[in-house]
Amino acid sequence: MRHTVNVQVNSQTPQRVFYALASLPRRRILAFLSQTALSTADLAERFALSRPAISRHLSVLVRAGLIAGERQGQWVLYRLKRDALLGALARFASEVDGPLRHAPQAGRNPRDAI
Repeated sequence: MRHTVNVQVNSQTPQRVFYALASLPRRRILAFLSQTALSTADLAERFALSRPAISRHLSVLVRAGLIAGERQGQWVLYRLKRDALLGALARFASEVDGPLRHAPQAGRNPRDAI
């Protein structure tokens, strides 16, 4: 029997996303979850970290809207929300690139301002 755990966040803020992505263990968790759904115990084994430590990392990723949990029996399996991750990165790229596209072109490459 499958039950979706209500651990989704409605507002994905750039601050939450980039805070979540700032941590190497969390980026590695995302890499694992991009391949398959895993439980806290599965991830703890792969990282040689305690389950509470993995749970804290998962909580940050859930709050950022980058992963979702689904209850299967006694376990919660976490999955990457690929569209949420790609959307956040695309919005960031647009924010960074937007001002450069509208900068005055007075004989100077606007990318030199960075």
